Amino acid sequence: MSDFGNQILLLAAGGSLGTVLRYLVYQFADKYLNQHLPWGTLLVNLIGSFLIGLVWGSMEKLALTPALRFFLVLGVLGSFTTFSAFAYDSFYLLNQGQFRWLLINLLLNNVLGLLLCGLGFYMIKLFA
Repeated sequence: MSDFGNQILLLAAGGSLGTVLRYLVYQFADKYLNQHLPWGTLLVNLIGSFLIGLVWGSMEKLALTPALRFFLVLGVLGSFTTFSAFAYDSFYLLNQGQFRWLLINLLLNNVLGLLLCGLGFYMIKLFA
């Protein structure tokens, strides 16, 4: 099989896994967290930010193969996190006039996402 064919298979496998994981997080959020904030989207974006920092930070130390990086970053984490759902949730809050929750949602996704990505990256640098 060609490199392109292998990449497609890696994306499909990783994407399937990431989608199932995202669904499980959404189910957890719907069951256990309040409905004022779109917790499912927030959680997958924050967890995904942290995990991508870990993967990024470990690429050199663990000598991850290009195929494994492709699978994890573009496949699993690319389908696990969801900017389109974040945009939809934010617009919904705006459209409903829930400006306080909109601001909280924007800040938590963006600021905590960046912080968790950096935390994951530097944790690998410090402890691996």
